[in-house]
Amino acid sequence: MPSLEHMRKSIATAEELQSVVKTMKGMAAANIRRFEDAVASLADYSRTIELGLQMLLTEQPQRLAAMEPAESPKLAVVVFGSDQGMCGRFNQQIGEHTVATIGEAGVAREDRTVLIVGNRVGGPLETENIEVDEQVAPATALAGLAPLVQEILPHIERWRSDGKADRILLCYNNALGGARYEPRTHKLFPIDLDWLSELRDRKWPSRRLPMRTLDWAPLFASLVREHFYIAIFRAAAESLASENASRLASMQAAERNIEELLDKLNMHFRVERQHTITEELLDIMAGFEALATEG
Repeated sequence: MPSLEHMRKSIATAEELQSVVKTMKGMAAANIRRFEDAVASLADYSRTIELGLQMLLTEQPQRLAAMEPAESPKLAVVVFGSDQGMCGRFNQQIGEHTVATIGEAGVAREDRTVLIVGNRVGGPLETENIEVDEQVAPATALAGLAPLVQEILPHIERWRSDGKADRILLCYNNALGGARYEPRTHKLFPIDLDWLSELRDRKWPSRRLPMRTLDWAPLFASLVREHFYIAIFRAAAESLASENASRLASMQAAERNIEELLDKLNMHFRVERQHTITEELLDIMAGFEALATEG
């Protein structure tokens, strides 16, 4: 049976660990809110880009017919993972989702390009014989989102210009609120023609008609690039929110385990302390009886 002093140290260690877990839980919850706010902040900018695309498509609607994507097996996938610890099955889940997505696409190895964000997500892919072709470091804070997107965009432009990708997918974990998230796939390219048609046919929101000074083609290409930027930024922010959601869930489970451990330690400490007090009282009574007998 451990000594009372040893049990006191065990309780103190568990309480310190409980304090650390509570702090990490609070930080994860705060980070989730920050990244959710970052996603929400995209709404106005996204609306501006949509208005620009609407203006161009309304001006030259015949261009939409020329955007019909050609049949091609070439596929590129960007997978958003994490290199941070204590985030449960975050990388495993998005890895399994990506493997299933690639399997459904039915693309041969030579027609496939996979870029991973973060090193750890590569493990679940390579376990299922999905080779990783390119890798970039993940963002760990809000300030790192824009540089991350700026690093991914040149890869996408190179794939398109080199004919390595006629389809580009983003695979990432999507935050659902609190400690919940789910894997998701977003088709980045080709742009959904139904969405563009719906955009073209929308009612213009004001009586003032827009004007442009750039030629149609370069302006459209620029707006499409910004559309890509928004989609990648949203995927990266949702991935980071989901990472913190997974960490929050892990910390909640750890907190429950620590509370159960503390309950057991405190119960054992009280029982052992009572035994010690009882033994000391019995020793005192025995000594008193021995003195009384001698007297």
